Amino acid sequence: MDKLLKIGISSLFFSKHVDANSLDTIDNDFAILDSSAIISLFDGPGKLDVAAVGLCQQGQGCIRIGLRDFELNPGHLFLLLPNQIVENRGIRSDFKGVFWVISRQVLEKLPKMNNILSFFFFLKDHPLLELTDEQRETFEDYHHLIGKVVKNRENIYRREAVLGLLQSLFYELCHIVHLQISSETMVLSVKSRKEEIFELFFRLLNTSYQSERSVKFYADKLCLTPKYLSGVVKEVSSKTVSDWINQFVLLEAKALLKSSTMNVQEISDRLNFANQSFFGKYFKHYTGVSPKEFRKNRDA
Repeated sequence: MDKLLKIGISSLFFSKHVDANSLDTIDNDFAILDSSAIISLFDGPGKLDVAAVGLCQQGQGCIRIGLRDFELNPGHLFLLLPNQIVENRGIRSDFKGVFWVISRQVLEKLPKMNNILSFFFFLKDHPLLELTDEQRETFEDYHHLIGKVVKNRENIYRREAVLGLLQSLFYELCHIVHLQISSETMVLSVKSRKEEIFELFFRLLNTSYQSERSVKFYADKLCLTPKYLSGVVKEVSSKTVSDWINQFVLLEAKALLKSSTMNVQEISDRLNFANQSFFGKYFKHYTGVSPKEFRKNRDA
């Protein structure tokens, strides 16, 4: 049984860093957050069970999304999707922004477009967008209006009104992403065959690392020899196939140890290790501490 306590809207109500009475929410489906709440929500690696949208207004910060670090500066909009692993890598004391957290149930009610898969694939690879002054002002206007509607608890249609505003905001976001995709088209069109192979490997790894850690598995899926795939990945990324696999596995292991009730044996099973002892040795080899020590330090 999966006991992973994923990061969701309900996580805010149990965070020791957040005053639950100050939260503006609609049930467990939508929340507007301030900077302190969003920082505590992403403190340490955790897996999202929601979508999150944030606009940096002042200050700077660094957030890790998956295996990549992104620098946040004023005018940057970040978009996080369910199942992504996120970690706060350092936020300056003067950091300020506006944020929305949206449940899966609300996401499913957003408009369905013909190119929706391209939209989400782009966001997964490009979670940070640099807005123009006009785009930034538009998002701030939406934040103000949505917040005003959420606070008006006397409005018996506030849930429907917020959903309508979110749908409108979604179209604004799609427009910005469309412009970004258009600007990337020329770059994408001149990718080398080796770069294409690496992207295919990376996408496959993202869905298979929990159960598959052999180079042969990924090579077979891509109809390549292990030697050729290893050479391509090393040339394109300066990391070996094993390096990438280990990074994904360790990131998932840390997230589970940090934000789940699963014991070490259950985590070992989830990540397809032969036994708990082998998982413990693997984890300590790459991190310098045992899984139990890592969890203990988390709770300190």
